Amino acid sequence: MSRIGRLPIKVPENVDVKIEKGLVTVKGPKGELKQEIHPDMIVEMEDRTIYVKRPSDDKQWRALHGLTRTLINNMIVGVTQGYTKKLVIEGVGYRAEKKGKGIQLALGYSHPIYFVPPASIQVDVPAPTQITVSGIDKVLVGQVAAKIRSFRPPEPYKGKGIRYEGEIIRRKAGKAGAK
Repeated sequence: MSRIGRLPIKVPENVDVKIEKGLVTVKGPKGELKQEIHPDMIVEMEDRTIYVKRPSDDKQWRALHGLTRTLINNMIVGVTQGYTKKLVIEGVGYRAEKKGKGIQLALGYSHPIYFVPPASIQVDVPAPTQITVSGIDKVLVGQVAAKIRSFRPPEPYKGKGIRYEGEIIRRKAGKAGAK
């Protein structure tokens, strides 16, 4: 039995969950999320608790068991608390600023980069070297943060670039010089 898949999911009072064959809809104070799941996975709700079961112990169902439970749990956490990723910009002259619906990044290229996130994602710039990506969909928040990071990933010699907050960049020594 999957250790994660067999854990029950508690549904808070302010969240509505609708389970149909192959579609789970979660409505909460922050918004609404829908997720398609495999129609053969067994998702049951009893007294504000969701249980995910698999049809058999075949490899395919074992793989989907924990995934299905985690996707449903992420939706419930998303509509109640939301998700946030923080990015840090390092480098001389590297900065970000909020412009309209998106952000403008100066990352050492000959041109500024203007990025507009999807409608359900909020991007804030609390300081010129910090970016905060937040929303209710965990996957989309991660994708947008990864896209922003991809404009200038951190390099190993000086550590310049965009990195996640708390991310450790392994540094290289560089040239040894003539001896």
